[in-house]
Amino acid sequence: MAVASLIVQKFGGTSVADADRIRAVADYVARTRRRGVRVVVVVSAMGKETDELLRLAAQVSDTRPGREMDMLITAGERKAMALLCMALHDLGVPADSFTGSQAGLITDNEHTKAKVVEIRADRIRSALEEGRVPVVGGAQGVSLQNNVTFLGRGGSDTTAVALATALSADACELYTDVSGVFTADPRVVPGARRLHRVSFEEMLEMCAAGCPKPEMRSVEFARNHGVKLHVRSSFTWEPGTWIEEEDPQVEQPIISAVVSDASEAKLTVTGVPDRPGVAARLFRGLADRLVNIDMIEQNISIHGTTDISFTVPHADLPAALDVCRTLQPEIGATGVLSDDEIATVSLIGAGMKTHPGVSATMFETLANEGINIEMISTSAIRITCVVRRTLVEQAVIVLHDAFKLEAE
Repeated sequence: MAVASLIVQKFGGTSVADADRIRAVADYVARTRRRGVRVVVVVSAMGKETDELLRLAAQVSDTRPGREMDMLITAGERKAMALLCMALHDLGVPADSFTGSQAGLITDNEHTKAKVVEIRADRIRSALEEGRVPVVGGAQGVSLQNNVTFLGRGGSDTTAVALATALSADACELYTDVSGVFTADPRVVPGARRLHRVSFEEMLEMCAAGCPKPEMRSVEFARNHGVKLHVRSSFTWEPGTWIEEEDPQVEQPIISAVVSDASEAKLTVTGVPDRPGVAARLFRGLADRLVNIDMIEQNISIHGTTDISFTVPHADLPAALDVCRTLQPEIGATGVLSDDEIATVSLIGAGMKTHPGVSATMFETLANEGINIEMISTSAIRITCVVRRTLVEQAVIVLHDAFKLEAE
């Protein structure tokens, strides 16, 4: 007798935001089961629950120890998983809720941003063998020191992919409030087209360039373990976007998407002596403060000095400024400048590896609109430009049109 297919279904916060949404998700899970498919469900906290817990923590504590923050934040997912199990039982579907630790997600000891190091999914397998639906709290696990850990914002996607890997699931479905991955943000470009399929490499570049969903770690995990992802809407239930290995037999589109990101700031360290070790000292100091660096640009040396510019997330800007100003006398720089009014616009497409002229078209299109490019970064399938934040939406619109991404 053939074993029924197995899928992992993850539902984000908007999908389980209230009682009506939870009942709708339970009904959908029940319908999936009636098709003869075995299901493992992963849920995020309801709606803005995590934000509310963070707000409460800030009201009662200035220190907010990592261990206690993880214990607090993961309570949101525990609440959602228990409620969804209750709704499933009312539909006659046997279901059991599991915390991340009960589900066997073992993590490192880094609180608030733990990483999965092992999956011991024996209890989940047992529940499936008994014909039950395991409902797992997302974004959480247990550390090697037996403490509750939180995987970070968006970590429920990683939980779902990790379980899909351990269980050899046929696919991992990520349900959210959008119907897939689009050629651009539909709020900026109303004519943006939903992509039927995108490769892991393209999706990783899109995530790095600012695409908020799915979570980047989950895509990387899925690529490394060969888990097919399906990004779908829990409001329309229509087929969405498949994220999987690139098919060498299918010609890739030159450009798949235009992605923007207004969450970064630029720092420039001016008058840096052009000698070995200076850049190493600067960026080691930033790394030691856990500052996440994105783009880096160094100007041509003039009279023995150069300028080094780089971008960081807004949240890391205070720490980055502190490091640069502290190291300024040591490395012999003349100044430190910051600019938090920038944004990035990126073209992503596997086809640009074999199609010349993409950069020229991008730069000409922006120039024709009077949009100045302040920094440029590239990879084999991505070109990113730093522009003024006030102009980034215009840049997305004109590039989307220039590469005819609305057309099928």
